Amino acid sequence: MRITVEPNASDGDVSMVMNGLRDYNIGIIGDPREEKVRIFLRDEDHHIVGGLLGHIRWRWLYVSKLWIDEKYRGGGHGIRLLTAAEDQARGAGCIGSYLDTFEYQARPFYEKCGYKVFGTLDGYPPGYCQFFLSKPLEPIE
Repeated sequence: MRITVEPNASDGDVSMVMNGLRDYNIGIIGDPREEKVRIFLRDEDHHIVGGLLGHIRWRWLYVSKLWIDEKYRGGGHGIRLLTAAEDQARGAGCIGSYLDTFEYQARPFYEKCGYKVFGTLDGYPPGYCQFFLSKPLEPIE
């Protein structure tokens, strides 16, 4: 047996590891019922000026990216994007949502939207810290 460092590993080799871990997890906690979350803010010319990317797994929404062009910030669009993602998650039976943000980004915005910090990673990136936040999602009545 030997260890190899392969920054340019083949897709097949990467898939072997990903599928192995996925199969192991499914054997213990069941199918994640993964669903992509892709929500966009478009201007009058249909150009993307903001968006939210994430996924749903094991009844949790993960917000991976939320961005709005500086020209459109402050107009309530972030709340609308986040609400749309949470509504999609509720529709899929999710019980919570989580995300991460750097200290110079949007922590106050997420807290205003009901998210609470459950962890921090100091020194990531160096000189800053990363916050991890979550929020329970109430079921659709």
